[in-house]
Amino acid sequence: MKFLIDAQLPRRFANWLNEAGHDALHTLELPRKNLTPDSEVIARAKKDERIVVSKDADFVQTFLLTGEPKLLLISTGNISNAELEKLLRANLSGIEAAFASSRFVEITRDALVMHE
Repeated sequence: MKFLIDAQLPRRFANWLNEAGHDALHTLELPRKNLTPDSEVIARAKKDERIVVSKDADFVQTFLLTGEPKLLLISTGNISNAELEKLLRANLSGIEAAFASSRFVEITRDALVMHE
């Protein structure tokens, strides 16, 4: 799977996904880095067929209005990077399976939710 990690998540998140065999890039790797506007993040994700990974509710609103981008929403509240990595690793196969039938998946501390 291909992912585009948004600015408010650590660059390490992309590294974890790459180590797991996915193709992930962080907004820091884009020309405007973490100043890349959401519209450009979405355009890049669509162009590269990537799933946007974000904590930003603005992406949810855009998804609800347009059906784009494919979205993995991190809804954990404040969480340490170590806890985030543990959560990701524990749920990665479920995330992969969820995107087989959904374009919007949300991960919380306790659940993986597929939205229609």
